Amino acid sequence: MDDPDFGNTFTIIGRCARTGLLGVAMASSSIALASRCPWVRGNVAALAVQAYADPGLGPFGLDLAARGYGPARIIEEMRANDAQREFRQIGIVDQHGRSAVVTGTECPEHAGAINEADMVAMGNYLVGPAVVEGMAQAFRASAGEILEERLMRALEAARDAGGEKGGQYAGAIMVAGRHPYPRTDLRTDAYDPVPGGPSCAVGELRRILDRYAPVIDFYEQRAWNPRLGEWQDWAARKRRQT
Repeated sequence: MDDPDFGNTFTIIGRCARTGLLGVAMASSSIALASRCPWVRGNVAALAVQAYADPGLGPFGLDLAARGYGPARIIEEMRANDAQREFRQIGIVDQHGRSAVVTGTECPEHAGAINEADMVAMGNYLVGPAVVEGMAQAFRASAGEILEERLMRALEAARDAGGEKGGQYAGAIMVAGRHPYPRTDLRTDAYDPVPGGPSCAVGELRRILDRYAPVIDFYEQRAWNPRLGEWQDWAARKRRQT
């Protein structure tokens, strides 16, 4: 299988044990992957469905998690209701830090995954096992950072280990906290390198996150306090504080 038009992707799914935040970050040669693959619901679970993604499986899995199903049972139910189950790679981390992952037999090589408490690292159509191993190590090593930063570092480690054979044209980071909707939902859907800019979607996602990270708290608070002022002023204060 050497066709980069597969839904080939590397993904980190994580939970911050300190804050309870849940999130997913991913990159792929398939454009607009954020519309199909990552799913997060605050205080419930984060999951991703990739390789040959069926977007309908995401809400189904989150609904099961909201009903109290554990990650391994959720994957069982998702596969039991999926005639094309062997073409999917699915990973889940729930609000308790429990995790599960499955790689279907038809996912393009190299395909692999690591799961443990608070984390799933997985990918398919990769240059080799170092991609998943790099994601897992970067996530573990950055425990003191906000979850968005930990997820971003994992993507960068995957890219630096060679990434996906088809390249990285799209990327996404989604993180949810105490609300059911994401507090962070960043994406680049079809990145084309430009002179002097990032070489792929992972670098572009880093550029966007670096700009957005200082105002995450601003947009969370503005929903109930519209008199906070402008985001530019908030960001400038953050910069001065650091």
